[in-house]
Amino acid sequence: ATCFVYPPNEFVSAGFTVQCLFSSWLGSETENFIQYHIRRTVATILSHSFLGLGYLLGVCCINHNDRLSVWMGSPAWNMFVVVSLLLPVCAGILVMSWWKDRWKFHPIARTLSAFSSQNNPPSWVLVAAEINIEFRRIDKFCVETNPVVRLIATDNWLLKVMPYNIEFARQDDSTLILSSCDNHSVSPSGPGGAQFLNIEVKSFVPNTKSFNIRLNALDFKDLQDKVNRPINVLQNITFHRTLTDRFLDAFKEQVVQNVLHETSQVLSDCLLLTLSHDIVCLKVPELCIGCMAATSNVKLVKLCVSDNSVGDDPCTRCNCRPMWCIDCMAKWFASRQDQAHPETWLGSKCTCPMCRSRFCVL
Repeated sequence: ATCFVYPPNEFVSAGFTVQCLFSSWLGSETENFIQYHIRRTVATILSHSFLGLGYLLGVCCINHNDRLSVWMGSPAWNMFVVVSLLLPVCAGILVMSWWKDRWKFHPIARTLSAFSSQNNPPSWVLVAAEINIEFRRIDKFCVETNPVVRLIATDNWLLKVMPYNIEFARQDDSTLILSSCDNHSVSPSGPGGAQFLNIEVKSFVPNTKSFNIRLNALDFKDLQDKVNRPINVLQNITFHRTLTDRFLDAFKEQVVQNVLHETSQVLSDCLLLTLSHDIVCLKVPELCIGCMAATSNVKLVKLCVSDNSVGDDPCTRCNCRPMWCIDCMAKWFASRQDQAHPETWLGSKCTCPMCRSRFCVL
């Protein structure tokens, strides 16, 4: 039952979801987005309300010798039986109340009515038609924030699709605030962990509710490019907008672990910070040739021991003078790695941007 309510990838791949089981009745999401999700929420509520009763019927089929004991037992079990019998009845009554006057009283229709400037009874239909048209366009932003919640950004709307309802916000009448972020060392999408952002969407339209969006930090830029309103980031929040930003922080953390190393240049402020094996950071008043903005503070110094028995090419000595800053060197290092496996970047090797000498970081 839990896997049906909150389906894992295996259930989704097998088609054991409400969308797949009722696909013939739901219709096409692309053609009629709002009508599709009105039917989907109805099918979800009805199917979930029958889970308890379905469990009882399944137990009856297994325990066919003493079926009466299935329906009578301890007080807690009897309460479960009563709730399992009442849930489908209550769900049916609720759906019938929504169905009157072409789903006029459905929560989705009632929310859309608040965005309509007309007072006619079918006012929500006009707003639904506008959203349907925008959803058909191929440039919409769409991402699954978890197996049962999806975020959609069209030209003028923000939609949070949930199992039993949809939250709406018109972009021109809303403000977006990035209120917090949290880091996780383990991520189901891949190795290397993940950072999630909590964005509050406040709607200024009367009779509408504000809602929260939980989004992977790597999807923030795509959302920011799609919405026509600025996303206000609180001053105390820092996050990685791209995978390269995450690598830059890990790269710098490795630099900090090493000791300062003195250079042979005759400068009053000429100090080198040795990275783990091969890289040295230099404090010298010379601009980086990569960005021409920051001070060049990196020089490659071979400190690792070459192992000829290893199949990979060994590190070699670099004689180039310091010409790069730590940020540009980290970006260069990341650009030369296998983009499909970011978890291997820090432990891999790269070549000097100038002389192509191979070096490592760890």
